[in-house]
Amino acid sequence: MFKKILIANRGEIAVRIARTARRMGVETVAVYSDADKGAPHMRACDEAVRIGPAPAAESYLKADAIVDAVNRTGAEAVHPGYGFLSENADFADRLEQAGTVFIGPAAETIRAMGSKSAAKDLMEAAGVPTTPGYQGADQSLETFRAEARRIGYPVLLKATAGGGGKGMRLVERESELEDALESARREAASAFGDDRFLIEKYIARARHLEVQVFGDGRGGIVHLFERDCSVQRRHQKVIEEAPAPNLPAHVRRNLLQAGVNAGRAVGYRGAGTVEFLYDEKEEAVYFMEMNTRLQVEHPVSEMITGLDFVEWQLRIAAGEALPLAQEAITEHGWAFEARLYAENPDQDFAPSTGALTTLRLPYEHARIDSGVEQGQAITPYYDPMIAKLVTRGETREEALAAMRATLMRTRVAGLETNASFLHALAAAPAFAAGEISTRFIDDHRDALFEAAGAGPAVWAAAALWKRARRPGPARDPWTSLAGFRLNRPYHEILWIQYEGAPALLRLHETADGFDAVLEPDAGAAARREGRPQQAPIAFSFSGEARDGDISLTVDGDAVSAFAAPHGREDTLRVWIGARCHDVVFPDPLAGLSAHPSSEGSLTAPMPGVVTVLSARPGETVAAGATLLVMEAMKMEHAVKAPYDGVVKAFRFQPGDQVNDGDLLVEFEENA
Repeated sequence: MFKKILIANRGEIAVRIARTARRMGVETVAVYSDADKGAPHMRACDEAVRIGPAPAAESYLKADAIVDAVNRTGAEAVHPGYGFLSENADFADRLEQAGTVFIGPAAETIRAMGSKSAAKDLMEAAGVPTTPGYQGADQSLETFRAEARRIGYPVLLKATAGGGGKGMRLVERESELEDALESARREAASAFGDDRFLIEKYIARARHLEVQVFGDGRGGIVHLFERDCSVQRRHQKVIEEAPAPNLPAHVRRNLLQAGVNAGRAVGYRGAGTVEFLYDEKEEAVYFMEMNTRLQVEHPVSEMITGLDFVEWQLRIAAGEALPLAQEAITEHGWAFEARLYAENPDQDFAPSTGALTTLRLPYEHARIDSGVEQGQAITPYYDPMIAKLVTRGETREEALAAMRATLMRTRVAGLETNASFLHALAAAPAFAAGEISTRFIDDHRDALFEAAGAGPAVWAAAALWKRARRPGPARDPWTSLAGFRLNRPYHEILWIQYEGAPALLRLHETADGFDAVLEPDAGAAARREGRPQQAPIAFSFSGEARDGDISLTVDGDAVSAFAAPHGREDTLRVWIGARCHDVVFPDPLAGLSAHPSSEGSLTAPMPGVVTVLSARPGETVAAGATLLVMEAMKMEHAVKAPYDGVVKAFRFQPGDQVNDGDLLVEFEENA
């Protein structure tokens, strides 16, 4: 066994690898960029080496810096984790030539599987079923048009070197093909340095299944069962489970055998994942790709097998045989993994950046793999994952109930997350029934994105939090608006933003707590949408707030809440159950202009680079029309017109760097 390994990665996967290495008595070396100085993965290892500035291209993707760190520390092997250099054949070759072990498959295997086109050819030769499509060398638009007509729409464009949903486009009709191919090529060139594509038949409502395999590089191949990763957004996985639900026995046998055959076809060494599409109607599985690394979702397979996959990787890389034969590998129970991301589901899952001012994860209820901590910033330089939440149960129902409970206790403030969305997904009846596909989110959009406006419980929790934070006794006349009315019942006025406009929350103390009245001033919003202005809302409440935990009774109903400052100084995030609501305390003297509004302007949802202007100043466009395209976190994001209007001016040109919140377009609504 190695005495020392270097982990050429960051975040939760680096922490996870270090945990197993420490248990095995193997020393570890962390690498870090300037953006990650002091990060948890540095402290999880025995040594840490700086490898460059924040951008990944100048640090984690810089092979020279990694090799230099290996030489300086005397590491005998490099574990690449996933992403970054994990599937870079040249990097694997370079390490092997220098006498350093690459903890992964041979470089020639990475090359064979790294190209989706070449991998598909290889699998067809090995008898592994593949999706109908075209993966030829001719990359002209005319050829793609002809092949798409032959295959039949809808079709899927996939970057030959792609992964993680990047460089992938669904094309439903021929008129969309040219624009989709141009956009996908830009994205693929930026993410992978390779703009070659293949085209495949799109299987509507297919399921995404994958087989975990291990090989010893000498012909020995075993599977460790399958996972279902069907629920996805932007072709990226959201929640995974093992084993796959509602899978006929004969389909499962064929799936697992196809996974083993794929690994055997390339003499596989180490951990790999063979991914398939499953057509439930035809009860057929089709090879998609093979990922020559550890997968993000490997914990669910560990939970049902009781095995440590990183330990297996280290043992195989050190020259040992497969730890277990196929017949000795068993499964027990069910497991789910939910990916907690800093992103905004209501804005097409756009990544969110900023400091994690509050981070409470329920470690006592689930396995949580995380590489960040409270106070740390999620930057635009890397994947915005906060944690992987993993639960297990004897049955699928038990594991899913544990996941819902875990998400109910997850609290993140300072930026946007998908926590509430994940809970809605885990609570959806169709998901509980295992009725899933890659279109699950689109098919259930109304239920998953159901708007939940703030109500009396939220306003009461905000008021209790506000009073608890006030210095001095709550009844101190010198800190109370009603301080000099010593012979009158206590009352207070709070300004709270309601439907985009300031509203008055009047509190009157009673023997049991408070009588409250919210007086909306949403006349402008009401007129804009053709609605009558809302009448005052009256309610009663009592309770207390301690360190963010709030116990209260609202109109006779007991409620538990949690509150924490969120982003701007005037914003409070309040959780009731799994749902969170942002309460803004506006400055009544500043007016609405002090608060961000999309009306009349369009701002950058995150830091990035403007790549395309899709309209002209002075042009009249319809609601939903793309105004410009920006690239952020290696993904393209279209900024669209919120309503019919006129483009007054663009503030940036293609190639310009923009920051979160920068005004991109001056836009005027049609009268």
